[in-house]
Amino acid sequence: MLTLIGLCMFKLSLNILLPRQWVLGQVITDAYMGYERAYAERIPFENLVASDSPWPIYPTKTTTTGVEIGRLPGNVAVMGTVVRTRYADDNNYPIDGGTGTTTSNPAAMKVWKVQSVLTYKIGNKNYAKSRTVLRSQ
Repeated sequence: MLTLIGLCMFKLSLNILLPRQWVLGQVITDAYMGYERAYAERIPFENLVASDSPWPIYPTKTTTTGVEIGRLPGNVAVMGTVVRTRYADDNNYPIDGGTGTTTSNPAAMKVWKVQSVLTYKIGNKNYAKSRTVLRSQ
């Protein structure tokens, strides 16, 4: 009888741990994507639109593999791949990648969508997260 109760308690404890591990994985990746968002927001606009920008103009992209996102219990590293690119707003002037005119864009605004996509694997499941930041000048 005590063995049966012990097995039931063990199974219940495992049922409690699995959702916690999923939440931990989400927290780790959200924290890393917070870094990506902060990086996209703080990079000077001149560096963002430069030819050697960390976010090249779509369809070109930069891929960084082997990024350590964080660690799970048991000191298990979660590794991922970050892909970065940027898109010009349609209302930008043609020199800035858009089709805007002085009538549609009288302030000569430059607007870019800066996108980072993180792909990672925990266990046997593949996941992806993305963050998009709008930058303008």
